[in-house]
Amino acid sequence: MPNGRYSLHDVHDHVLLGEERFSCAPGPAGWRYVSKTYAPDGQVLGTVDLTLDSRSRPLRMELRAGGWQVRGGAVDGVAWVRADAADPAGEQAVEGHDRAHGFAGRSPAFLVAAARLLRLGEGASARVRLVAFTDPVLAPRTFDQGWLLEGVDTHDTDSGPLLVERYQVADLETGEQQVVHLAGDVVLAAGGVELEELESPPNAWPAGFGYGEGLGE
Repeated sequence: MPNGRYSLHDVHDHVLLGEERFSCAPGPAGWRYVSKTYAPDGQVLGTVDLTLDSRSRPLRMELRAGGWQVRGGAVDGVAWVRADAADPAGEQAVEGHDRAHGFAGRSPAFLVAAARLLRLGEGASARVRLVAFTDPVLAPRTFDQGWLLEGVDTHDTDSGPLLVERYQVADLETGEQQVVHLAGDVVLAAGGVELEELESPPNAWPAGFGYGEGLGE
């Protein structure tokens, strides 16, 4: 079970925004990722709890940040409930639904989820429709994201060869692009994200299917 720490930076001026401490592992349902995000002064900013099913769809997701809470999952697309954390009865909760393939957000967990959902072969590309929840109030935004698996590199490590996938990822609404380096179920680097610590090797993901099969209806 990898445990580690990401540093989070502003993608434009590279100012340190905080860090995310995480653990992730395969489980009976598929794969689970849990984390806490901290400000540079140590204040807890939010939490992520994401479980994917065996086809890498979001079986269950719970986010907390800025006094808000979102719970969601795959239901004829994706569905979610956004509520004020100070309203435990959920009387003011707002439900949402979209024919999207998954969720997105600041956490690197969502990059892992999208890559494994697409299951691209080297040189292949695809677009995926996602619902992002933006900090600090977890407001939903639906957008299309383009993914291209540029290449797969092999790195020798003390625990054996490590396959690192290199993706070009673009927000197709804003045109903003980033490069994502992914090994198994751990993001090594991405836009505004750097892996600072990792206590054990990434979990190898099961061999993927062809282009787009992860988006099966």
